[in-house]
Amino acid sequence: MSPNLFTYGRFGRSLPTQERWIDLAWAGGLLLAASFLLCFQLGNLPLRDWDEGIVAQVAREIWRSGSAIFHDLSAWPEWIYPKDVVGNPYFNKPPLMHWLVALSYGLGGVTELSSRLPSALLTATSVPLLYWIGREIFYERVPALFSAMVYLTWLPIVRQGRLAMLDGAILCFFLFMMACLLRSRRDLRWSCGVGIGIGLMCFTKGILGLFLGAIGLAFMVWDTPRLLSCGYLWLGLGLGIAPVASWYGAQWLQYQHQFVGEHLMKQSINRVWEDVGSNKGPVWYYLLEVLKYGVPWIFFLPQAIGFAWHHRNLSWARLLLLWSGVYFAVISIMSTKLPWYVLPLYPALSLLVGAQLSRLWTPPLASSVHQPMRMTYRKAWTGLFGLLMAISGAGIAYFVTQPNPEWDIVLALGTLGITGLVVMILLFRQDRQFIPVLMWGMYLTLLFFVGSNVWIWELNEAYPVKPIAQMIQARTPDRSTIYTSYFANRPSLNFYSGRQVIPADLPTLIQKLQTPDRSKQLPYLLVEADVVPQLPAKQVKQLASIEVKTLGKPSTWVLLAKAKE
Repeated sequence: MSPNLFTYGRFGRSLPTQERWIDLAWAGGLLLAASFLLCFQLGNLPLRDWDEGIVAQVAREIWRSGSAIFHDLSAWPEWIYPKDVVGNPYFNKPPLMHWLVALSYGLGGVTELSSRLPSALLTATSVPLLYWIGREIFYERVPALFSAMVYLTWLPIVRQGRLAMLDGAILCFFLFMMACLLRSRRDLRWSCGVGIGIGLMCFTKGILGLFLGAIGLAFMVWDTPRLLSCGYLWLGLGLGIAPVASWYGAQWLQYQHQFVGEHLMKQSINRVWEDVGSNKGPVWYYLLEVLKYGVPWIFFLPQAIGFAWHHRNLSWARLLLLWSGVYFAVISIMSTKLPWYVLPLYPALSLLVGAQLSRLWTPPLASSVHQPMRMTYRKAWTGLFGLLMAISGAGIAYFVTQPNPEWDIVLALGTLGITGLVVMILLFRQDRQFIPVLMWGMYLTLLFFVGSNVWIWELNEAYPVKPIAQMIQARTPDRSTIYTSYFANRPSLNFYSGRQVIPADLPTLIQKLQTPDRSKQLPYLLVEADVVPQLPAKQVKQLASIEVKTLGKPSTWVLLAKAKE
């Protein structure tokens, strides 16, 4: 290993012009590769529950009000005070990402592609930002490039980053903040971007932005405390926090204690000690998430963490250990557990793995011979990639024996198996070329995976909503309320139907039929076919019955609605 690779570099000196152009070329190439992977077949599947359906609902209402502004200036408050599909105030998260999706609707219409495009592009932008961070902390191009490619080929980053959610934006703004913080050690003007990044995160996910910003500021205090006295830092904080504070102030003036209780407490602070929405799990929940979906890069993670700990007196190791350790500890002890909460951990893990891989790639200064890998590492890695190849083969055998094989998944598993085989051979030969082969193979594997119909596998957990939504739209008035016998709320159904569909048990459905509202109109009901005989026959006869069959379970649904005149 080059002894100066992680111990010193060009700290305090500007990069030559040629070096800057090379870095820009690599950053541009990474952005193109990330954009292609994250946007490929982006609109081929419906929106999923929960966050996608909710974000799309709120963004569509903002977009509709935005279109009305040109005719009625009184419509502008819809942008400041977001509402859901039936006009109820939306308190879940600040509206920055919803505004971006609304702008996307204005350009491309209300589609799955335009719903997911802002998040996908922001996630793609985070890849060259991570390369920038790598260049700032490692000073060499190889570990920075390896880190960016590892980050791009994590399955959770690609899958969650493509969804119409808030986490792709958080990754982009968080890495922007970190890059500005690190750059400010050489140019104080860049510290202005630290505050702007914190403000963007707070305008996307509220209190999470403060937590991630605190991690960055804690590293600043530990590593470069002189930056705390920099005027550019406080100017940036003022510029970043002012819009967020103004929006929070507007919500307080409009809703007062209702906003505090719903947004600040229920949707933010309470998640620390309460399992909001029954989303709970053990302390090791996120450890299992990383182990399940971090293959193959987790194979190199133990040695990478050990290497960083050994060099914990150096700036890059301090940052990565603080970042990964504090964030992982906090989300692990939180009561509410959701898979996408772990995403801000992956950039730190990518930088750790990138540093480890660069040790295997870079030869010693005194010799042109490639650095040999330790025998214990070689045996362990060879066995793990052999196991990966075997699992891929078993997956192929399973999918090809299904009645309707998903050939894109078979192709993805085949690519993964071949990659594992080639990497295993190269590792056995102690050939460093296993690194680019593994990166390219993982990129192709993920490309085939996102082109399939199962990259959002949660869609198979419940019935498809589009046929049901079309039936509801045809038989019920716009923005009406419908009660369903299905046990769970389906925000995606609310989005596609343009109505609020509320889950209710059988006694509640019977009560709704027997005691109509003040208008004396019977309610609209969406029930499984086997529930209809259990409802009051007299009231059911007064309603038109429309039946639709779906591929999911339950397979047959009946809409009980007043016949259209």
